[in-house]
Amino acid sequence: MKKVMLACALSVSVFSIGAFADTMTGFISDANCGAKHTSAADAKCVAGCLKKGADPVLVSDGKVYKFDDASKDKAKALAGQAVTVEGSVSGDTVTATSVSATK
Repeated sequence: MKKVMLACALSVSVFSIGAFADTMTGFISDANCGAKHTSAADAKCVAGCLKKGADPVLVSDGKVYKFDDASKDKAKALAGQAVTVEGSVSGDTVTATSVSATK
């Protein structure tokens, strides 16, 4: 009986971890311009704003998401590009485990 309960508890914990993982697609913009940038044609402006100190943001389905401090460098590396982001979302903040260019 204890083995069955342990197996059930383990299964629930594994599935609950997966429930917090998200995959999002969007565009890496900057906090100054936000949703104004949604294509590679805007890459030069995004790069300029990031160079001046603006934080990177993810624009996905018209909504702007901030990156947590640990994820900002991953996002900056793909500034001005369409991306797929793996991680979790809490409110309007993304904690990214990976950010990769979308083809």
